[in-house]
Amino acid sequence: MPYVPIAVDRKALTIMDVPFPDLKTLESTAEAIGSNMFEGYQPTQRGVEIIRDYCLGEISFAQLIAAAKEKSYAK
Repeated sequence: MPYVPIAVDRKALTIMDVPFPDLKTLESTAEAIGSNMFEGYQPTQRGVEIIRDYCLGEISFAQLIAAAKEKSYAK
């Protein structure tokens, strides 16, 4: 599977048009997504939202795992 870059806009604070409250959270999320892409993860907007929410502490690790098991990120 070839590498497909994702849209990261540091000025608008968005990844794939998903908004972020600050640059630090955007960069943390981008790093998490990037490292998972090397393992074959294909990000979706919903997946970006889930990872963002985890980085912000809005969802727990258990909720993150549940979302992955349910493949909620694919919606």
